[in-house]
Amino acid sequence: MQKIIVIAGPTASGKTELAIELAKKIGGEIINADSRSIYIGMDIGTGKPTLEERQGVPHHLFDIITPDQQFSVAEYKKLAEKKIKEIQERGKTPILVGGTGLYIDSVVYGYELPEIAPDYTLRKELEERSEEDLYAELAEVDPETAEKIDPKNKRRIIRALEIYYGTGRSKITQEKRKKLLENVLYFAIDIPRETLYQRINERVDKWIKEGFVEEVKKLLEKYPLDSPGMSGIGYKQIGLHLTSQISKEEATSKFKQGDRNLAKRQLTWFKRNKDIIWVKGLKDISAIFK
Repeated sequence: MQKIIVIAGPTASGKTELAIELAKKIGGEIINADSRSIYIGMDIGTGKPTLEERQGVPHHLFDIITPDQQFSVAEYKKLAEKKIKEIQERGKTPILVGGTGLYIDSVVYGYELPEIAPDYTLRKELEERSEEDLYAELAEVDPETAEKIDPKNKRRIIRALEIYYGTGRSKITQEKRKKLLENVLYFAIDIPRETLYQRINERVDKWIKEGFVEEVKKLLEKYPLDSPGMSGIGYKQIGLHLTSQISKEEATSKFKQGDRNLAKRQLTWFKRNKDIIWVKGLKDISAIFK
């Protein structure tokens, strides 16, 4: 069977660079598995590789929706599976790259996801409430799902409530996960946490110098701060600064802290997966292919 390769890991761990080097070596094409890089116009603050950085390697599922649009795991799974098939038909190797574990796992474990259409009336009502209030409600009606969701991830909390009220059943119990596909090599980058946190802090400072504040300003001219895409780490904090709610220094500090917290959650997600092969770089992966 044709291989499908996954390069996963926490934010700022070097996934993009490693994946591009691997793709050049084996004739691969990259499929985005980052929930923020799907948004058009969100470039600097997502670490989206530039055309030059891609070094001629084809990249897919970047820039597919605008920041004011909703996007589900089920939609991602459908698009990713289509791209995988197209890449394999060209005789190339698909490489899923990103830190959104749920996106990756929905594909490589063949998730069966709840089929329920969005209820925009309910969503609007729920959006007006705080994350804490919504999470408390989810914990009461569907505690099993609440245990698996980040209390700060408002979109996922709302989706879980939407599924519960639309079906009367827990979101988690409707998501069926199968065994890892036999043709998948699931890698994640092993990096010391202290090094990772330092890289995050330095990267945020670099992005600010490269014009991230201006990027957010342009986005706010088109989309409100409470848009799905604008809720992302960094965009939310700088957005609060640009709307005169916090200082630039506080926004930058909160951005760094938010990314460090995200990295911690991502590591927790990937560390519990016994199918993952932890690597430090291309040399480790190359040794496995020999």
